[in-house]
Amino acid sequence: MEYCKKCVMPNTTEASNFKNGLCPGCQAQKSKKAVNWNKKHKELDKIMDNAKKSAGNNYDCIVPISGGKDSVYQLHIVYKEYGLKPLAVTFNHGGFTQTGMYNLLNALDKFNIDHIMFTLNNDLIKRIQKRSIETIGDYCWHCHNMVNSFTLQMACQYRIPLIVWGESGAEYGHQGADYNNIVRFDKDYFTKLSSKLTPEEFACEYISIRDLYPCNVPNDTFLDLIIGIHLGNYIPWDTESQVKMIKEVYGWRGREVGGSYKDYKSIECSFEPMHEYLCLLKRGYGRTSLQASQEVRDGIITKNEAKTLVDHYERIKPKHLVYYLKRIGMLPQQMTCIVNKMRHKNMDANWINGKEWRECNEDGKPWAERFLEDMAHDQRD
Repeated sequence: MEYCKKCVMPNTTEASNFKNGLCPGCQAQKSKKAVNWNKKHKELDKIMDNAKKSAGNNYDCIVPISGGKDSVYQLHIVYKEYGLKPLAVTFNHGGFTQTGMYNLLNALDKFNIDHIMFTLNNDLIKRIQKRSIETIGDYCWHCHNMVNSFTLQMACQYRIPLIVWGESGAEYGHQGADYNNIVRFDKDYFTKLSSKLTPEEFACEYISIRDLYPCNVPNDTFLDLIIGIHLGNYIPWDTESQVKMIKEVYGWRGREVGGSYKDYKSIECSFEPMHEYLCLLKRGYGRTSLQASQEVRDGIITKNEAKTLVDHYERIKPKHLVYYLKRIGMLPQQMTCIVNKMRHKNMDANWINGKEWRECNEDGKPWAERFLEDMAHDQRD
């Protein structure tokens, strides 16, 4: 494993094309500084103006939301700054934390917008999570897939041609993108970026094609008219200032997330620690590395401070690892055997055991009781 000369990201990312010693995220940050944001903002003005003119009696756009930091900021830009009438859509991943559900309902109330939510049954989610580990070494294929497919289904059903996403894929150099090489949204965007497999490829002996019917991108000619934009490609994305604003203005709440030193990333999902843990096992980095590296790029902390944060926060097994695996009927050794085969080629085979892994304090309580208590953990009034 080699590490970026500027931040703490290793060359085990999916787009591990280091150039001049810089990781894709640092390359993207360099290109971000050269963007003519005034010009980009005018392009966004035109897109939003066209949406209002062409909508007629329909909604102006769709905004996919989870109640997380980005989706609340998306609503702020679309509804408050541009005055559009959006339809908000949510795929319920089946693991909402209490804080996450509060933030979602609070956003709907603050912005007074219409909303549609879809939830797969829990038994199917469990089977998908097992299959997800077996196929892509992740816990969350259902979420990666349906944040895309369900949004497109609603866009086709309601004949809304504009979808407004949040953060740009170029922000962290995802898929090697930077602001001179932006990955444009299309119907296969999230398949290429995160879910990796189509429903047909994902189906197996214990998950039928019929089970996965809700996961399909619609077969509709209206798809050709849909435009998906990421606000981060038109306005400079600044997570820290955005989170501060939505907390102060809209009462958005943060919460602790395992494997992270921030209180704002994916706090709506109780499955997030497992998602990050599997990334750590496959690629040797987790959420803290991503967040600390971004803060190094933004000049908030030094590289040495970032290393300290990674050492302290990242090599901790999820508090509810037993629960995550028990709910899908998989033993820890089975998971380890599967994920070991998916480990990035640049990772040293001894990396997993090369440093100390810290266990979370299990405090003697039954796993289900601990998990439910953690889901209910909130910043109570």
